[in-house]
Amino acid sequence: METKTVLVTGIGGNVGQGVLRNIRDLNYTIYLIGTDIASFTAGNHLCDITYQVPYSYDASYVTTIAEIVEKHNVDLILPTTDYEVYYLSLHKDKIKAEIAVSEAATAKIYLDKYLTYKHHDSLQIAFAQTWLPCQYKNEVSEIIVKPREGRGSRGIEINPKNPTAFSDDYLIQPLHKGKEITTAFYVKKDGTLHGLFTMERELTNGATSKSRTCKEYDAVLETILLKMIANSKLRGSINLQSIVEEDGTIIPFEVNCRISGTNSIRHNLGFQDVKYTLQEYLYQQEPDVVNVIEGIATRLLYDVIYPNSTNEAELNNNSSNFKIY
Repeated sequence: METKTVLVTGIGGNVGQGVLRNIRDLNYTIYLIGTDIASFTAGNHLCDITYQVPYSYDASYVTTIAEIVEKHNVDLILPTTDYEVYYLSLHKDKIKAEIAVSEAATAKIYLDKYLTYKHHDSLQIAFAQTWLPCQYKNEVSEIIVKPREGRGSRGIEINPKNPTAFSDDYLIQPLHKGKEITTAFYVKKDGTLHGLFTMERELTNGATSKSRTCKEYDAVLETILLKMIANSKLRGSINLQSIVEEDGTIIPFEVNCRISGTNSIRHNLGFQDVKYTLQEYLYQQEPDVVNVIEGIATRLLYDVIYPNSTNEAELNNNSSNFKIY
């Protein structure tokens, strides 16, 4: 098989590292390039070569990525952070590689949780009631305040004393109580839903620490997803986060226009969205049939150790002498 070159962004984070592990597990003949805002990350050892790049909103970001693409004749870019999805989609005409992203206008809506609410509300698609602080009139007794843009539970406050004091860079939602579920779904290039995978999960510091497959909500979720897809330009792997209340009502509260952090878990439970992406965008193949199985997962912390090394700058690819422990 001809060697293909794939660039994965955000390799310092768990999403990017999961994508890298999944690609390695597939045993395709792929030369892997990793990028991150840091030069030394836990993802370096999974790549054939790595590059430090600016933040995606920096004026030089797109130029830097374009230069890497030209230098290595990159076939496909897999962005793993929300902002990179948006900026790479916005400027994809400047980059000579396939990029697995939704359309920029769609990515912009889902980058901002308030715009997401407005979009869903206008189309009668389920989503948590949402106010800007300047709009809030104490409509509910318990609330959660969070940044309009952001991830990983950063900046969240529960029942603050003065919610209207927050700027309109924040939003307010009712504090829905129940089980948190996360749904990955894959939208093919032709705009059709290929499949979905839902897990009930527990979070530690904003990331999944324990999860289990749950299929009991798939029928309701599929209805929501089909409405989302019909009214946007979603493509590739997307993530929907929801709360299931005691009476079974599903309340979506966030959409991420990217591969999510549990990709390495579902890869082993019958939903291989990284593989589907490679099949469609890299090899022009029909994605494999989804075959979700039951399963439970928890996470543990490993170390990447470089014996006898003294210079981080030299530890930028998988040829370095390292040990996973």
